[in-house]
Parts: sequence; C-alpha cells; structure tokens
Amino acid sequence: MAPLPPSFDTGLMWFRRDLRADDNAALYHALRRCRQVWCVFVFDTNILQPLLARGLHADRRVEFIHDSLIDLDEQLRALGRSNGVEGVGLIVRHGPATEEIPRLAAQLGVQAVFANHDDEPYAKARDAQVLGALAHAGAVLQTYKDHVIFERHEVLTGNARPFTVFTPYKNAWLKALTDFHLKAYPVERHADALAPCPTHTPPGVPPLESLGFSHTNLRELKIRTGSRGARALFEDFLTRIEHYHQARDFPAVKGPSYLSVHLRFGTLSIRSVASVAYALHLQGMAGASTWLSELIWRDFYHQILANFPHVGEGKAFKPEYDAIHWERGKQADALFAAWCEGRTGYPLVDAAMHQINQTGYMHNRLRMVVASFLTKDLGLDWRRGEAYFADHLIDFDLAANNGGWQWAASSGCDAQPYFRIFNPVSQSEKFDPHGKFIRRYLPALAGLPTHALHAPWLAQPKEQDAAGLVIGKDYPLPIVDHAQARARTLARYAVVKKV
Repeated sequence: MAPLPPSFDTGLMWFRRDLRADDNAALYHALRRCRQVWCVFVFDTNILQPLLARGLHADRRVEFIHDSLIDLDEQLRALGRSNGVEGVGLIVRHGPATEEIPRLAAQLGVQAVFANHDDEPYAKARDAQVLGALAHAGAVLQTYKDHVIFERHEVLTGNARPFTVFTPYKNAWLKALTDFHLKAYPVERHADALAPCPTHTPPGVPPLESLGFSHTNLRELKIRTGSRGARALFEDFLTRIEHYHQARDFPAVKGPSYLSVHLRFGTLSIRSVASVAYALHLQGMAGASTWLSELIWRDFYHQILANFPHVGEGKAFKPEYDAIHWERGKQADALFAAWCEGRTGYPLVDAAMHQINQTGYMHNRLRMVVASFLTKDLGLDWRRGEAYFADHLIDFDLAANNGGWQWAASSGCDAQPYFRIFNPVSQSEKFDPHGKFIRRYLPALAGLPTHALHAPWLAQPKEQDAAGLVIGKDYPLPIVDHAQARARTLARYAVVKKV
C-alpha cells in the first residue's frame, strides 16, 4: 500500500516540554504530514520575565533547558545529515510565545504548527491564543499526547467519570494498557522532511547570558542534561531497579531513578521507560512493579489537573479544605523562613531543606516529611510550600507538585487522612537510621553520636561538648513541640472533620 501524500506543504514543530527528537509524537506527525518541517523552541518571556523581576537570575531549570536544547539541536542536525539534508537545526526565539510562534509561522509561510499537549493553566491559555492567531492567518495548530501514557479522559470509571482515588485508577490503567500505548514513534523513518533553516532564521542556541540568566551550580552538581544524559541515567537505574522498592525511601542511599527532571522536560520518552518497567513488572520484579506504580501516579496527577483545573489555580481539590484557618502574621512568616532556610531544629527537615536549596532536588520521602511539617507542625498554608518548591525544584511539575502538597495537607484527591501527621523524629530514625544524610547536609551536627542525631536537643552536655557544639547556639532548638503541634492541627482540621 502506497504511503499517503503529505497533508501540508510546510509545517513547524514547536518543542515545549518534549526536548528530544527520538520517539516524539508531535515531531513524528509533523514529519509524516508535511513535505518540509522546521523546528523551534521559544524561551517564553511570559514565563521567564517574572523570575527575572524577582531577582531569580540563576535558575537551574532554565540552565537545564538551555543545555538540553544544545543536545536537541545536535540530534536534529544528525537526523538531517543521516537523511542527506544539511543545515537542519533548531530555531530558538526569545519573547512571548503567543507572539513568536504566529510571527515565525508567518515568516516561514507554514500551513500547520505541531506541538504536544500541555494541560497546565498557562499552557492551555497560551495555546488557545496561538490557535486563534494561526487561524486568523490561515494556519492550524495540531497537538498530540506525548508526556504521559494515558491522559485527560482516556481512563475513566465505570460511570465515565475521572478517577479521584489512585488504586482503582491504577487497576484501570493496567487493564487499559496495550502494546500500542508503549510503542515508540519512528521519527527517523520520516526525517527526510526536515527542512534546512532559512538564512533569516539561523539555527543554534543563544548563550544563557543573552536570556538574562547566569550559570548555576548545575555542572558542579554533575546533573546530566539532554537525551544523552537521560539515557545514561536510565541505564544506570536499570542496574538498581530490582531493589527500588527497598531502597527508594532512604535518602542516604542511591535508590531513586533521578529521572524526574528528564520526564518533566521530555528529554526522555515516558513510553520508553514505561515499556521497560512494565515488561519487568510482568516478570515479577518487585522493584520494577513499585517504580511502574510511581509512573502511574504521575499519570494520575496529570489527569487530575486536566479534569479538575481548579487545583492548578491555588484551590483545594476538596473545596471544604479551603475553610481551614492557617497561621498568619509575623510569627507565621518567621516560622516559614525557618522552614525555608533549614532552621527548624528538626535535623531531617532541615537537611532536606538544605538539599533543595543547594541542589534543586529533594528526595521523595523527604518531600512528604517537610510538607507534613509545614502544614501540620507549623500550621502554615500548603500553598506557601507549593510555591517554594515551584521556585526551587529543578524537576518542578505543576501536576505532581500540587498533587504531592495537597496529599500532605489532606486537601487533595486520595490524600492521607488529616489526622495522619508525620513525626519528624521517628521518620528520621526510620529512614536515616545512621544519620548519613543528616551529616551530609548539617555538618554542624556531624560529631554527635547517632542516637542523639535525630533529636539533638536531648543530647547530653558531654555529647555536645565532644561534638564541639551547643544546641540552641550552633544548631537551633525545635521551633515547635511536635506533640503540641499535633493537638493544634487536629483542632485546626475540625472544620472539615467528617461527622
């Protein structure tokens, strides 16, 4: 059977959260449906300018994207050369995407712009505006699923409603899964449609400084960027995945995959990793089954954001939880500052906050611990923590971040009960039993014996002397008493208590 002729003479592939050429849904469809395709990424000033306005000139995410674009540009060039097309590359624009995409589409005279779905509130509003501008010029915007296995309304309850509880969603997800959903898009098969960049829009990624941003410690931290970095991390994780279910909760152990930032920015295909995890799951590998569940949680939170968009607009998933009275005023601000800066007096909480501040990453177990501490020990609004993570996490993803914070605050879908409150000391004793993680990020406490490390305010004077520190001077006393805070939290949540 002869292949169908192209639907469009020329098209534009708009990369967003899918920074790879391999197994890219929108790129595949663009190449298959157009005779010639150009590729573009926009450093969207509608997103970046607010960061600069707040003085955040060094942002690990911007640098990660920048370095990954260099890798993407090389991928596109290689695809072009392998198909006999020289001069292929990534066009990079800097400005409002709502203006830059229609302007470039007009300059190139394309009939269609291709992109992958993004269900975040800003992205949906941006895409609607671009769709209208393109339509006015006689062009179309075509978008595709790429960043999850199942999205939006693909997995529904028996009553055709979105799931709001994870376990039945997971069961339905696994039941709906077929080989088709895990199949890679053969981009290279149609790469001869890649077009050389026109002379008036030269390819290549501009210097980071030209965008108004400076370098961070990204390279010092040896964070791998781009598709090559993602593949190397995934290959390393496969040597450890068998024990993932045992190692994932211990922050001092190399247990996680460390792939979250690559899934966030699409330098790694979700289909490529889910297919491996699913195959190992079918073989009965416990670690792979647990990791596959984490990937399904990711899909779950994305369909929550798509079907209940109010969660991305600063509102509780359960509306009754918006009636909670959180602590406010100068004292609350001081408590929040202590939490942000790792000065709470609870070592595991403080070490976790130093980790995110120094590296832009926080271990998943610790994300739950610090979120519980902020909301249920300090009595502070979960939105404050959500916003702090949004500013500092290199793998920040609205759907997952919001889902995690609302889970901890008990205001979200399938959240922990409001009366479940993590004890920061017992969490420390259980998940950092030897104090390796605490000592790494709180060197002032390194000399304390392990039994005194989890609650250093209980350390004997002679133990403090031997460690060369004074608790309350060299390391703070607890800013709240956990038992008293628990009682206040139970009273605070009484407004939403089910009778």
